[in-house]
Amino acid sequence: MAFVYKADPARGEVWKRHFAERRPDLPFHLWPETGDPAQVRYLCAWMPPEDIPGTFPNLEILFSVGAGVDQLPLDSLPPELPVVRMIEEGLTAGMAEYCAAAVLALHRDLPLYRERQARGEWTTEPVRLAMQRSVGVMGLGVLGQAVLGALRPFGFRLHGWNRSPRAIAGVTVHERLEDMLPQVEILICLLPLTEETRGILNARLFGMLPRGARIVNVARGGHLVEADLLAELDSGQLAAAVLDVAEPEPPPPGHPFWTHPRIWLTPHIASMTQPETAVEAVFANLERHARGEPLVGLVERGKGY
Repeated sequence: MAFVYKADPARGEVWKRHFAERRPDLPFHLWPETGDPAQVRYLCAWMPPEDIPGTFPNLEILFSVGAGVDQLPLDSLPPELPVVRMIEEGLTAGMAEYCAAAVLALHRDLPLYRERQARGEWTTEPVRLAMQRSVGVMGLGVLGQAVLGALRPFGFRLHGWNRSPRAIAGVTVHERLEDMLPQVEILICLLPLTEETRGILNARLFGMLPRGARIVNVARGGHLVEADLLAELDSGQLAAAVLDVAEPEPPPPGHPFWTHPRIWLTPHIASMTQPETAVEAVFANLERHARGEPLVGLVERGKGY
């Protein structure tokens, strides 16, 4: 029985050290070294081998090193193979911090003032308090709820959209996206990327927001129709956007995202799995697996958002 890690090698060295200290009974291999493939029962990866069943015929669990699983070839995996997305406190805290920073920057018009600074303009906008601003989150999983929790102390009017009913203190939860959009001035996308959600950030959605709304996309680049965003920014329907993701990544040279004055672009760093807390999350799931208990973060195949 063995464990293989296939992701960032530097982080893998941290995992290797923790396994040596805490689970010396479970051989740990850092890809491309795997030991005897027939002995591998657990694989943690961002981009797994193309033929997982052929590479590791006795695999019992596939762990995603990140919170998302859309990069995994789910359709080609054996249906009985459990796939587990990463749920760990370091990743969650990082996302909450980034989104809080983005919302506050948009709320206080910092992209607008940065644009005016570049032109040498010293002009002001009326200052609004957080209690006078509404923020909506698309996707109310672990990350979405953490983001709402980080924003709550500032006093924003908080909204959330989720396909299944949720009750979250201090948050107006909507089951219909069309009901939420007209009420929010800053919209955060935290949805998983599925066939249903691809291209969801489009002209139709932007048109349902109040004029001058702002967008934060920390999910996947595939959620966004880029031409629609650029058109709505230029028309004034949208005032600004903070984008941590793109498709492809990075955007090609000369892409408008690099230079557009009302787009803040970061290189997919909103949240990163922290090796120390990620290892703890995996250890806990390995113990649950050994006891025959449900795994935390288990992906329900074919389930949407």
